Amino acid sequence: MKLIIQIPCFNEAGTIEQTLNDLPKEIDGIDQIEYLVIDDGSTDGTVKIAQKAGVHHVLRLGTNRGLAKAFSSGMTHALSLGADILVNTDGDNQYCGADIKKLVQPIIERKADIVVGCRPIMNHPEFNIAKKVLQIFGSWTLRLISKTKVRDAASGFRAFSREACQRLFIHSNFSYCMETLIQAGNTGMCVSSVDIRINPKTRKSRLFKNMFQYLYKSSRSILSMFFLYRPGSFFFTFGQLFFAGALFIGLRFIYLAYIIPNPNSYRTYIPSLILLSILAIMGMILLLLGLIGELSQAQRRLLEEIVSNQRAQLYNDSKHDNIKKIVIKNNERIK
Repeated sequence: MKLIIQIPCFNEAGTIEQTLNDLPKEIDGIDQIEYLVIDDGSTDGTVKIAQKAGVHHVLRLGTNRGLAKAFSSGMTHALSLGADILVNTDGDNQYCGADIKKLVQPIIERKADIVVGCRPIMNHPEFNIAKKVLQIFGSWTLRLISKTKVRDAASGFRAFSREACQRLFIHSNFSYCMETLIQAGNTGMCVSSVDIRINPKTRKSRLFKNMFQYLYKSSRSILSMFFLYRPGSFFFTFGQLFFAGALFIGLRFIYLAYIIPNPNSYRTYIPSLILLSILAIMGMILLLLGLIGELSQAQRRLLEEIVSNQRAQLYNDSKHDNIKKIVIKNNERIK
């Protein structure tokens, strides 16, 4: 069984060597461990330092394309290299490399497709009270949308089985963390989590500049993923709110106009009836959008299934070719 540990990097010259040195060299149940650095347009010599530190593979993206694109490109490249398990960690050495053994164990035992390393949120020395509350609330929201039980949805320290990598599709430009959970939970993958340790902070986050930007980007990402993977629930929920408002106004009109009518009153209730019509029409529009979304989602799932099967065929053939090359080389050495 082959494990590839990938590290998306953008100007991590100061920490990449230590990150690589902390990675495990052997794990029970794993026959081969290789390291992959995804260079996301670094300009500070990150790749040279990584190569001197003994990294096995380097994937250059050329320009800075963002964490989600770097992760997705690395995952595809790892599959082409014959990875049976993929672990993603950060180039700033945020996560404890020794805990990779805990991450991959459920996959080795075939008890999970994806394993998320959960940080100690409440005891995290770098998180203030506001960030702890946002992390807990955000993870709770993700659990509802993704139908998983992961306690730390924002953690990028994760392990993926080969089958999970073949079935994942990253659409977000911000971060893959939330999308992979929502996609996995809504497509029947088994997602579990383990408690992991963290190292002292080495730099500020590059995903966001401040708490407000983090909240904005995370909220936008959650809503877009909710809309993409559960369009029916998204539109039906808002549609029910409009129908509820229309029902309330309608009942109020019946009560005032027919149950307790005032013969001396000249009220026509036309504004209320206009508002009732608007709310009812908006509710119907959202209902129809939900139906269209469900149909589109069914088509998207079918296309993703087709592409997933093509990936499996392509990368399984590639893996067999790599095994044949290794066997041939070993036979030549023996001779």
